[in-house]
Amino acid sequence: MSDTKRFFKYLPFVAAAAVFSGCANMEMGSQDAKTTATGAASGGHSENANSQLEKCDKPLGTLAVVEDVNTDWYRTLSNDYRLGPTTPVLRLLVQQSNCFVIVERGRAMDNMMQERALQDAGELRKKSNFGKGKMVSADYSMSPSITFSNQNAAGAGAGIGGRLGGLFGVVTGNMNVKEASTLLSLIDNRSGVQVSIAEGSARNMDFGAVGGLFGGRGGGNLGGYTNTAEGKVIVAAFTDAYNNLVRATRNYRMQTVKGGLGTGGELKVQGEDEDVPAAAATAKPSTKKSKKNTQN
Repeated sequence: MSDTKRFFKYLPFVAAAAVFSGCANMEMGSQDAKTTATGAASGGHSENANSQLEKCDKPLGTLAVVEDVNTDWYRTLSNDYRLGPTTPVLRLLVQQSNCFVIVERGRAMDNMMQERALQDAGELRKKSNFGKGKMVSADYSMSPSITFSNQNAAGAGAGIGGRLGGLFGVVTGNMNVKEASTLLSLIDNRSGVQVSIAEGSARNMDFGAVGGLFGGRGGGNLGGYTNTAEGKVIVAAFTDAYNNLVRATRNYRMQTVKGGLGTGGELKVQGEDEDVPAAAATAKPSTKKSKKNTQN
């Protein structure tokens, strides 16, 4: 039997062995695939949370995570690195920390309103209980942003990172450097006042790794935050930012302005709403006649 015929004779067995070998290597809960946002949360209970995540004894209020999808950093994540919204990761961190209760204000809000529309149309069962006044308000909004990285972090080769977007450092020689810097801001929804803001950062150095850092730009990197080096460093930076935000909020001190917030402030500008002196505004012309005139 020729080598060619022998090859095709055993090819199905080789293919089957490769398939079963792949199944045998499947690992659920792989540590290599994890980020700094690990485990799960249900109500005030969390499972396998990152031991370095800051925790609160009780929630400080309700919170909506609001991500601005029209910003440059979001477009860079989506278009260049094929990474999705950061909202799910942040929600996991927030709920595991027990510092806030998460309320939905994202895309799932459409489904919530759809159920209410069905209720109003009489399509739902009478005991569905989707009447008005059931939704919980969001006391606060938390907004994420990525401020990107120091383009000179990897030395002389950093120009590569600058030309390719400057998000995650560069490959210099035989060392792969990835880093990210993030911001989280906390807004009081009733007043619009920023309660707190915090920065976070993360850096990962992989010695011996060459190439592949910017694979997402060519369409080859279709992974997410759990299976790309870029995604993992972003999650780590947001975890650091959230820890810093919780520490700052724990020590929150209300800012006060004389006269109250939004009433003009203390920094006056000439020509804008100038006050007329009270004495001048109330003064009236004198009606008294002089002593000389009264004698006449």
